Amino acid sequence: MSDIEHLIEEALRPVGATPPPPSRDLFARVLDSVADDRARRRRTRRVTALWVAAVAAVTLLVIILTPQSNGELLMPWWILELGTNLVLVGIALWLGPFIKRFGRAYAADVFHDNPLTGKSYIVLTDIVYYLIFTAYICFTVNFAPTSDWQNVGTDLVTPQQLQREVVRIGGILLIIGVLHGLNIVLMPVLGRLFSLNRRVDRT
Repeated sequence: MSDIEHLIEEALRPVGATPPPPSRDLFARVLDSVADDRARRRRTRRVTALWVAAVAAVTLLVIILTPQSNGELLMPWWILELGTNLVLVGIALWLGPFIKRFGRAYAADVFHDNPLTGKSYIVLTDIVYYLIFTAYICFTVNFAPTSDWQNVGTDLVTPQQLQREVVRIGGILLIIGVLHGLNIVLMPVLGRLFSLNRRVDRT
């Protein structure tokens, strides 16, 4: 330790107390922490590489499937529809684990009296999350052009269709954001109720 750390330790140590012995498993814990950090970095790089590869593959597929006229791409409506659905599925697969990763600590703190209930709550919210995403995609998917797109006779992408697909993506983000905010507010209340019920059962 440095001189400053020695001074802080001596100032905080009670009078006449002996310094605590060093932890026997300190080195092992440091090694585990380093290994966990390396594994996290590898996982982050792997996920980033997968996302880059997926975006590149979708872009290449769109370019290949889209016909050209005088060097300009004429995108059929179904390519944009398919791309939007792939984006929605990608958001679901990325956002779910992201929320779960940072929600575990919050759930553990809320359900500290009954951790098994906290784990079950996280699993149930995951199921609800994916059900909402699946239902939203099924409700908003199109299997044929609509009159609102104003592409009758051409079957090409129009600004109206593009606006509608952007609204689809924004809509699911808004729904998940509102539900996630309500979950953050209601989870402490549920944790408190479960704790009170458990105390009543013990008495």
